[in-house]
Amino acid sequence: MGQKVHVNGFRVGITRGWESRWYAKQKREFGSLLLEDQRIRKAIKGEFKMAGIPKIEIERQGEAVNIFVHAARPGILIGKRGAKVDKLRSDLETLTGRAVKLDIREIPKPELSAQLVAESVAEQLQKRSSYRRAIRRAVELTMDKGALGVRLMISGRLGGSEMSRTESVSEGSVPLQTLTADIEFGLAEAHTTAGTIGVKCWIFKGMLDRRVKKTQEERL
Repeated sequence: MGQKVHVNGFRVGITRGWESRWYAKQKREFGSLLLEDQRIRKAIKGEFKMAGIPKIEIERQGEAVNIFVHAARPGILIGKRGAKVDKLRSDLETLTGRAVKLDIREIPKPELSAQLVAESVAEQLQKRSSYRRAIRRAVELTMDKGALGVRLMISGRLGGSEMSRTESVSEGSVPLQTLTADIEFGLAEAHTTAGTIGVKCWIFKGMLDRRVKKTQEERL
């Protein structure tokens, strides 16, 4: 069961909220708004790859779009005197045809973000680093920053071998079936000369007592 269900989808509405929060006025508008969300995320991540962006949340209020960008290096997004963020806002307004409000939030510990860890390992693999050293080093750094458990798995033609195989390293506890466990999941791909290598990362940060529904009610 745990190997077939996405970690984030399994916990949505219980300990995790939606990354896109809006309602379509009419059923036929849903598809176009969903594609618009995809274009927004692709545009931001494509332009600011070095900023370390694991998550982009999107809210819609009438014709306005609120975008919350979580970044490990927010200075790259903001630029000198906010020049880059102003240009990004205008580009997104041109892309969507709506008023856009950007909120950039810093990630204090990038080593505890599963998506950033997976992307870091994928980048090392593309630079032809030793895959065993890359995943072991990533696990050590994550555990040193206070994670209670971490699991890294890579699959593909590792080291340029003829047959694809899977290697995984884990440390600590990663309770995938416990819904109140604060677990992050990240997925990245490394495009090497031997082929594509997939990288998956699970990070366990601790147990959550309060649920998403309660926190949402408090905000209202």
